[in-house]
Amino acid sequence: MTEQNPSEDTVSTETKRVDLPGITWRRVSGKYVIAELLGLVVTAVVLAGATAPLYIIGWDGAPWVTLAAVGFVLLLAAFTPRRVHAIGYQLRDDDLVFRRGVLQQRFVAVPYGRMQLIDINRGPLSRVLGLSELRFVTAAASTGVTIPGLPAAEAEELRDALVELAESRRAGL
Repeated sequence: MTEQNPSEDTVSTETKRVDLPGITWRRVSGKYVIAELLGLVVTAVVLAGATAPLYIIGWDGAPWVTLAAVGFVLLLAAFTPRRVHAIGYQLRDDDLVFRRGVLQQRFVAVPYGRMQLIDINRGPLSRVLGLSELRFVTAAASTGVTIPGLPAAEAEELRDALVELAESRRAGL
């Protein structure tokens, strides 16, 4: 029986591939939490308003339905900062790796040579907060990646860098 050294703990190949030593995830802006929370406030108001017909018909359970709807939105709001903190990306030698999710994590690697479109979107609230959303489109629909909550200047710099990398590494297109 061989004794395993604690420093030799096995690490899954996924972790080795995605979490490279010495490379840290670049995070989205903390202001993105504000944008998400404001969106949830609007959702709570709409859900509460949708229960108004229950009050009009005089149903006794109407307050409970309203409370449950608003409570669900408040529960989502409690997890919003952690969910936003889980969004990150890395620029590696040959691809961009994007991650998101707390319970169900999603990792997507987009090779620079496969990027066909790199788009910046800014809604009204995003413009007020100085944020942008960077969207990548490839030939495969399942690899579409959107990085929300980037500061506007960072999004433009990243777009320009990725366009340059994509043009220099076109693969089979």
